[in-house]
Amino acid sequence: MRLPDSILPLLVEGLCYRAGAVEILRDVGFTLEAGGPSLVIGPNGAGKSVLLRLLHGLLAPSAGRIHWGAPEGNVPVARRQAMLFQRPVLLRRSVLANAAYPLRLAGLGRAEAAARAREGLALVGLEGLAERPARRLSGGEQQRLALARAAALQPEVLFLDEPCANLDPAATRAVEEIVATLAARGTKIVMTTHDLGQARRLAAEVLFLHQGRLLEQAPAEAFFAGPATAEARAFLRGELLW
Repeated sequence: MRLPDSILPLLVEGLCYRAGAVEILRDVGFTLEAGGPSLVIGPNGAGKSVLLRLLHGLLAPSAGRIHWGAPEGNVPVARRQAMLFQRPVLLRRSVLANAAYPLRLAGLGRAEAAARAREGLALVGLEGLAERPARRLSGGEQQRLALARAAALQPEVLFLDEPCANLDPAATRAVEEIVATLAARGTKIVMTTHDLGQARRLAAEVLFLHQGRLLEQAPAEAFFAGPATAEARAFLRGELLW
């Protein structure tokens, strides 16, 4: 059931994506509801990152339909979702200016944008580094800044494409704590990961992709206790790499 004034649920039907002659996703269909984090997992080359880019609108599907349950109103769907990548793109500006930049693009005044940006920095523990050049931050700090920038936009849905792929264990834990906090505050997290331990820690539900097809969508506890497909069972045993 859709919540009042919500862009969820997200309905995906018959989604396909081709890059030249290569079929990356084929006939993918599912529904994402409001609630806990949805983790997209699967072997390398399964199509996880492409799927997130399609959902976020960065790519156009070759076939199929992506439908947001958007209410009538003045706030477009694109303004109510955000996306983070493995490597954050940072401006040659201060940490605070980086966090405020998308808010200014969204039309907020300078003072309001700065206040919201500082709230985002406080959420990720970077308020003390607000005036530091963003590109001098460590890798983990840069990813936390990217999360602060996204959180400041107050999106209903946040797509995360393997946000911990290049981080050490301590930085990974910090990012996971921020993701869990955002989810607890009501942000719908849709995240890809290659780390099964991370999926177990964060997921409320799991979407399992293999060779461009969605083979399973299930509550996380049920999936990890007993996946329904042979491919998923092999993946959990570490026997399915591609």
